Amino acid sequence: MKITVIGVGKIKEKYFIQALEEYGKRLSRYCKLEIIEVNDEKTPDQASEAKEEQIKKAEGGRILKYVKDDAYTVALAIEGGRLSSTELADKILRLGVDGCSHIIFIIGGSLGLSEEVLRRADFKLSFSRMTFPHQMMRVILLEQIYRAYRINSNEPYHK
Repeated sequence: MKITVIGVGKIKEKYFIQALEEYGKRLSRYCKLEIIEVNDEKTPDQASEAKEEQIKKAEGGRILKYVKDDAYTVALAIEGGRLSSTELADKILRLGVDGCSHIIFIIGGSLGLSEEVLRRADFKLSFSRMTFPHQMMRVILLEQIYRAYRINSNEPYHK
């Protein structure tokens, strides 16, 4: 299985980079992991709603360039469905059994995802109704994917 994570913005914090590298190493025994960073747009203070939509649309265009037609696409969105770790593991397992060999997870920038990206998604996933920094969300997502593979392999992992 190939897992691609597309994220808006570059991660600069060393501790996030180290965590991503660690989960990338752990996941390498279960799947082929690819992380793609697309440039974010500068958001001016007090940006109008129209300006924010323009920014999301520009970022969304960059994201969609990397979305393959044959991949199952999951957009992280606050209004999406919530899954437990076990349910996410089951979803990944079922996709593989059904012949899906590529899952793409998309994490938007500080303003979220454009309507075009949300419409393209096969599934919208919410980790919480809370808002998290998009840099931190990459780490949380990789941890949950790693946990899913451990669950599916019947290997112990902290509960």
